[in-house]
Amino acid sequence: MTDKTESPDDQKPEPKDENEASPEKNGWLIRALDWIERIGNKLPDPAVLFLIAMVIVWILSLIMAPMDFTEIDPRTVGVDNPDGSTIKVVNQLSGSALAGFLSNMVTTFTGFAPLGIVLVAMLGVGVAEHSGYISAGLKYLMSFTPKRLLTPMLILVAIVSHTATDAGYVLVIPLGGVIFYAAGRHPLAGIAAAFAGVSGGFSANFIPSGIDPLLQSFTQSAAQILDPQLQVNPLCNIYFTGISSILIILVGWYLTDRVVEPHLKHTPVDGDPDEIPTMHELSAVEKGAFKWATFAMILGLAVLFFVVWPEDSPMRSSTGAIADFKAPIMRSIVPLIFLLFLIPGVVYGFVAGVYTSSKNMIDHMSESMRAMGYYIVMAFFCAQFIAAFGDSNIGALLAVKGANFLRELNLAPQVTIAGIIFLSAAVNLLVGSASAKWALIAPIFVPMLMPLGISPDLTQAAYRVGDSASNIVTPLMPYFPLVVVFCQRYTKKTGIGTLVSMMLPYSITFLISWTLFLMAYWWLGIPLGLQSSYTYP
Repeated sequence: MTDKTESPDDQKPEPKDENEASPEKNGWLIRALDWIERIGNKLPDPAVLFLIAMVIVWILSLIMAPMDFTEIDPRTVGVDNPDGSTIKVVNQLSGSALAGFLSNMVTTFTGFAPLGIVLVAMLGVGVAEHSGYISAGLKYLMSFTPKRLLTPMLILVAIVSHTATDAGYVLVIPLGGVIFYAAGRHPLAGIAAAFAGVSGGFSANFIPSGIDPLLQSFTQSAAQILDPQLQVNPLCNIYFTGISSILIILVGWYLTDRVVEPHLKHTPVDGDPDEIPTMHELSAVEKGAFKWATFAMILGLAVLFFVVWPEDSPMRSSTGAIADFKAPIMRSIVPLIFLLFLIPGVVYGFVAGVYTSSKNMIDHMSESMRAMGYYIVMAFFCAQFIAAFGDSNIGALLAVKGANFLRELNLAPQVTIAGIIFLSAAVNLLVGSASAKWALIAPIFVPMLMPLGISPDLTQAAYRVGDSASNIVTPLMPYFPLVVVFCQRYTKKTGIGTLVSMMLPYSITFLISWTLFLMAYWWLGIPLGLQSSYTYP
């Protein structure tokens, strides 16, 4: 993650890299980042964090079970009990609770919604990625882009790459350096622009991706702590994230061309010319394969359109609605993502000669599943924690107490949402995984804000803004070291401090502008997404 500007032919060796971050030059900033890195490195692995959190819930439930609380459980309010009942914490260390924990452990894990969402989507994405279809598409898009539009197109490609989960980190970011270098611009500026789009704009995308139903599953589970019947649409933020793409592209374009790249003009490109990557043009076979694969994808979308279009389509709800959560089309978002990556991936593989038999496709699916091993482990502990948190009623108690506290503060809803954004950005500096982080804090934030009239849809949107903006400055983000390596191909002295100082303008500007954008979006009353609302109930 770093930026620099100039071609090796024009560079003269300098005794010192003026942009190299040092404690003397950057003072408090470097010390603060070093402190964050040290503290973050001391935190347990996210999987262990969930285990520790579950044990804490167990102990707290043992202590709090005998206590009487005056808070009313909103789940108990009804026609038969208009006043409701007080919240009672359930001891998770009692004999019956432990027996239930052990007997339900397997079904708690296998029934964990985010697990199936990620694995099914990755089966299709893995084929499209490993067959070469995604890489060919990225190169094809960049090949006909005018030089003056290179930066916005690169950021747009980076944003679209979210659809293929983490493909943007390993494909688009290094491609940004290659493209800028080939265009006579500083390669580090290209890496910075791509990194800003892939990671800083992680929640800006106008194409549905696996992250939408993944976060929705956590949001819905958290909301059901207070309202067991509440349903959250997987695309409840799609309008907001789509329009946010324009903001990220414009802001990223300005920062790259007017701030970051000019600042890199004294940064030498001193990488070994033999090791600096180059971008080869697509061969005639690859171009043909890409066109046939894209045609197959478009054909698939056309078939889907004609299947869904009739008012009596089986993909609609019983009332004929498409956007209704109960409509099969809305419940098929993840399978559709799987198919819309699988089909062009397979077509590209066979036409390009990458595949000679169906076994090649299965091998690529298997390869993508091997990469998901860690996520599966984390999901196991996450599922057990969420189940214990909900069964203990501690989540409901925290939500009601927190809501009462915020109500007494009498803060404007906009101030509360801004606080959620900045808190999410701060937590992101220590816990890098978007899903792991939301799994930890959604059960607190979502039900806490519901009694204040703030919908789960809006709370999730606020989280996505804060989580994205600080991605590019935390060394604990899993791909951060990889971006440093990409930068070192061009500038050998690139380090974590250098990369962070280069990405800081993006992070701060994204955080402030995106927060203001959400406030304006909210004020205008533009829907956040399908079946979304700003208020609850």
